Amino acid sequence: MSKQPTRVIRTLIVDDEVLARRGLELRLAKQPEIKIIGQAENGRQAVMMITELSPELVFLDIQMPGMSGFEVIRSLNPLKLPMIIFVTAFDQYAIKAFAANAIDYLLKPVDDSRLYQALFKARERINQNRAQQQQKSLLRFISNLSGENVNSYQQLQQHKNQILLCGNQQVPKLAIRDAGITTWVTQGNIDWIDAAGDYMCVHESGKTHIMRTTMKALEAELNANILQRIHRSTIVNIHKVQRMQSHINGEYFLTLSCGEVVKLSRSYKHKLETLGH
Repeated sequence: MSKQPTRVIRTLIVDDEVLARRGLELRLAKQPEIKIIGQAENGRQAVMMITELSPELVFLDIQMPGMSGFEVIRSLNPLKLPMIIFVTAFDQYAIKAFAANAIDYLLKPVDDSRLYQALFKARERINQNRAQQQQKSLLRFISNLSGENVNSYQQLQQHKNQILLCGNQQVPKLAIRDAGITTWVTQGNIDWIDAAGDYMCVHESGKTHIMRTTMKALEAELNANILQRIHRSTIVNIHKVQRMQSHINGEYFLTLSCGEVVKLSRSYKHKLETLGH
């Protein structure tokens, strides 16, 4: 039986340091599926080469003179972005890197095991339609949290309306008592809730309400079809989740419709079992 040909991944290296580019080139040369089609030494050159050569994978340095790696991403057509693996000496960019939908984030000097892990992710991703896969994963995520089978965004909207407006049932509200004043907040309008010591910060439609209670007691008052706990100090409206990005440490970053990014911790990872991660 003939051996199947290796699926070639057309790859571009972007770094302002010659030695960094050379070191990465030597290690990638040992990977039969990686075909290095070019190297860029600055951000502007990277934008030009990505536009002209259409690489599938880019190893992109973040901190470069003149134009950073994040500025490179912003300069590209979002519908034609290659897979990005950020490479940098500064670990403070990790969350921002994953918010930019990077496949992985490597710290210099790059460890071989981490490089191979990143390449494994690239191989897995290369045969998938990223937009469709992300949509399916998000719908499965919401299905798992809500306990309902949601297969499309139309069904998600219908499911949301059924929860909030079904029959003669009252729309669930949360009573927030502060300094003798009670404010009733519709639970479906809450974006997320986070704990600050003995107080809960309820974020709703651009406003923040403060209430004194425990996270456990608050959970008991909430409709689990709308609001779910994803961290020891965070509750999120599952209908406000628009994007999900995995982190290398087993956690996930969820982007809400209001633009806020919240973290789903590893201890709540059981809620993602249906995703197949």
